[in-house]
Amino acid sequence: MPLLFSYGTLQDPAVQRANFGRELEGRAAALPGYAQRLLAITDPEVLATSGQTHHPIVVETGEETDQVLGTVFEVTDEELTAADKYEVDDYHRVLLSLDSGVRAWVYVSAAAY
Repeated sequence: MPLLFSYGTLQDPAVQRANFGRELEGRAAALPGYAQRLLAITDPEVLATSGQTHHPIVVETGEETDQVLGTVFEVTDEELTAADKYEVDDYHRVLLSLDSGVRAWVYVSAAAY
């Protein structure tokens, strides 16, 4: 099963139920070499689902001391596709190594791509 690292709203059980039809089980993880910023959300569907006007987004810094804390989840291919539909165009999904060495899909700032 694919792994998905979330540092933001996809950790919220209500957002999970709305997008995946279930609550996900995950474990704590960290993404090294990245820092978290805030992104203003204007998509009405995403605003309604999350209830938040700003969502976290991560950018690569390359600094070993930077890390983003979050949760890694096992998801199905269908759930990964649903997550793609939930994330606005400012996010880009890439496969990255977490602090544990496990590789997981992560939504990062699309500005770098």
